[in-house]
Formats: sequence, structure tokens, C-alpha cells
Amino acid sequence: MKITAEFVASAASANDLPRDGLARIALVGRSNVGKSSLINALVRRTVARTSREPGKTRLANIYRVARGLAAAIYVIDLPGYGFARRTKVKGEPAFDTVAQAVFAQEPAALLLVDARHPGLETDRAAWQWIREASARAAVVATKIDKLGRGERIRALRAFESGLETSVLPVSAVTGEGLEALWKLIDRLKTSA
Repeated sequence: MKITAEFVASAASANDLPRDGLARIALVGRSNVGKSSLINALVRRTVARTSREPGKTRLANIYRVARGLAAAIYVIDLPGYGFARRTKVKGEPAFDTVAQAVFAQEPAALLLVDARHPGLETDRAAWQWIREASARAAVVATKIDKLGRGERIRALRAFESGLETSVLPVSAVTGEGLEALWKLIDRLKTSA
């Protein structure tokens, strides 16, 4: 299936966000959880810059993505939270200001969590915040390829128990779970 994707803008405030009525999906997660890598894997090419250094994304990076004959959507890569020298879930201007502007437009949301680190308080706090900010949200466990079979099962159970919701495992490296993630995105963007 043909996928088109382009970088649209980096947003620091509500004034920088597109206002053309396209559906939006915001990606929220800790620094270095793999938000930008997942965008690249979903669109099958490099449109989002990635870095091994936490805290590189400081603005909301907006991408216009169209898959097949479906209407285009905006995928919004928010700054990461939880990087000790730079961000926290609450009280940190870079995350709070941009996230509040994005969520004021009522996007669907995906909380990305690192499959290797279940039970983090920052992820639980972020999920609580997202559920209050968006009626259409889900959790995606990234980097699932880094865990063996038994570790995957234990990690997913821990996430689902701690967050009290189902968790979709994906890998930007192997492509595992990407088709299921597209189906999830389609459901989230059309549900009310």
C-alpha cells in the first residue's frame, strides 16, 4: 500500500499548529522511547530525525501522512518527558506548553512506552494525563524486538496491569506490529 509522508512544521505553541481540519494523532512518550523511529517505520522512509541522545525533540514535529486511499492525517511527535536534565511529565515548559496546545485540538493519542521498562511512574502519570486529555487513546510498547519471548509476555502483562488497558507491542526495527498499529490508528482517528 502506498504511503506518502512529509514534514509540515515544528510547533512551539498553538499558533504554529495546522488548522485545516485533518484528523490528528499525537505521539506521547518518554525521551528516547522511539517516537521518531516509529514514525519512520510507519511511513517506510526517513521523515523524522532520530537521535540516540535523549531530549533532542523539543518542539511538536508535525507530519502529514496518507496511507492508500485514506484521507491524510497529521502525526504529531511531541517532545519526550522524563529526561532528568530536561523534562518531567508535569511542570516542564517544553513538554507542557506544546502538549497542551496540541491536546486543545482534541487529537487521538498514542502513549509510547519502552517494552523493556514496565512499571515506570512517569508512564503511569502520562497515561493518566492522556486519558483526561483525549477520549481516543491507546498504549503502544516500542522496542519489543529487544526482548525474548518470556520477557515480552511478562513485560506486556506488567504494562497492562499497571496501566489498566491493553498494550500493542511493536518494533520499528523488525516491523513487528506495524500493520496492527495502522489499524489502531484508523480506529482512533474515526472514533468519537
